[in-house]
Amino acid sequence: MKECKFIFIFGGVYSSLGKGITASSITRILRELGNKVSMAKFEPYLNVNPGLMSPYQHGEVYVTYDKGETDLDLGSYERIGGIRVSKNNYITSGSVYQEIINKERDGYYGGKTVQVVPHVTGKFKERLYDIVEKEKPDFCVVEIGGTIGDIESLAIVEAICEIKKEVGRERFLPILCAPLILLGGTTGELKTKPCQHAYRELCNLGIQSEMVILRSEVDITTDVIEKMAIHCHIQSDYVFVNKTLPSVYFLPTELYKQGLHNSIYKYFGLKLSSSNNLNAWNNYISKIKKINKQITIAMVGKYMELHDAYASVIEALRLGGWECGVNVNIKWIQSDPIVRSNVKTFLNGVDGIIVPGGFGGRGTDGILEVIRYARINKIPYLGICYGMQLSAIEFARNVLGWKDANTTEIDPKTKHPIFDYIDGRMRLGEEKCIIEDKNTLAYKMYKNKIVLERHRHRWEFNNDYLEIFKKNGYVISAHSNDEKHTAEMAEIKNHPFFFGGQFHPEFSSKPNNNDPCFIGLIKAAIKFHK
Repeated sequence: MKECKFIFIFGGVYSSLGKGITASSITRILRELGNKVSMAKFEPYLNVNPGLMSPYQHGEVYVTYDKGETDLDLGSYERIGGIRVSKNNYITSGSVYQEIINKERDGYYGGKTVQVVPHVTGKFKERLYDIVEKEKPDFCVVEIGGTIGDIESLAIVEAICEIKKEVGRERFLPILCAPLILLGGTTGELKTKPCQHAYRELCNLGIQSEMVILRSEVDITTDVIEKMAIHCHIQSDYVFVNKTLPSVYFLPTELYKQGLHNSIYKYFGLKLSSSNNLNAWNNYISKIKKINKQITIAMVGKYMELHDAYASVIEALRLGGWECGVNVNIKWIQSDPIVRSNVKTFLNGVDGIIVPGGFGGRGTDGILEVIRYARINKIPYLGICYGMQLSAIEFARNVLGWKDANTTEIDPKTKHPIFDYIDGRMRLGEEKCIIEDKNTLAYKMYKNKIVLERHRHRWEFNNDYLEIFKKNGYVISAHSNDEKHTAEMAEIKNHPFFFGGQFHPEFSSKPNNNDPCFIGLIKAAIKFHK
């Protein structure tokens, strides 16, 4: 841990500033310059993880390869930052308190008083140091959830103060991300005062920010940058701007143009090699900007008013589109009002359909009508997890004629339990999928017998129905790598593209390395569009 440099990203004034995007962009820049970088997030809330939280509360639950249910920002770490994160890189107050209380009940502390300082702060430090000890990075970029001044994050800020003391200023760079407020009306004035107060609040808690990244919807003049430098007691070359861009993937290039890497190297007393640059990433961005073709994919589900619930699916479609030379326009369709008589109207003008993951029975009748319409009208369809399950139920009802066919998640008493709660566990994290038949769509896409995919589900296909489904054209084309042979991939014959995965391919989709089933959907949608 001796040589690791720590960069802490704080947010001021309000949440949803894009701290995760900023942290990921800094990581991408440092990695492109030849450094090994680790990332972590300190999360203040008392939930152990977001696994049991409503999407309306927290957005998407991002699943790591090693069975972690984490914040959607870790998806940005992997896609933009370009690193592979573990469940250990996500550290919540809830998990810290849970560990401490369990130890206290087991007598671990030998009758001593258990306190926020040193026990809670010590546990945050211990977990971060464990990451650094294991990964041995040149830099460790740490995002702090919430907003400076929140009472729930005080223990985390105190832990970071202790880290500063232990590693020394020369290895400790705190960065404040805060918004400039644009007033409406005739003046259109940018107000810096909220950002100034956020800086002072952080100082009051024991941390003087050495760099400021200003969030803005508009261009910022040098006068504003100079003003912030004066009020934050830093040089102007340590003030940067995160202006709203057409894509979050443009931010590393933008911050690099502003010279953020030079200031980080200067702060830490490092020399920047002329042979290391951001050329590879900039070339990728340049190709994206030249794309002018567009297709439309319908996203059909039950949380459509909250796009963060599907953050990784959105990015997988966007990245997959770029890989195929098109921009993907997403048509958001709430499933609740859909019935057979109006489904055509809802799907008018779409080139493909995707039904993402979900839990519970609400809105499923509408989704089943969408799947039926896609199957009959040969519209490219991709079902993810729940979307794959419902495709099998639609097939059982409308092809096999079992009108009561269902999943026991929705109807525990159904006579045809196509999906059932097999062994009472949550399948979570990265597992192997086995594709046996080279003549399947699955093999043509993945070009491999063994595929690694991330899972998050409880209900599984009832293998009692395997043969009758296959006989009628619904093929289970991949299964799990265990004695249960759980269905992993499904497809329908004589359809241009009708595919479902029991897993979540969005979590493994990265720039220039998208999951094959998204590429398959988009290529089929391009043909459908033509």
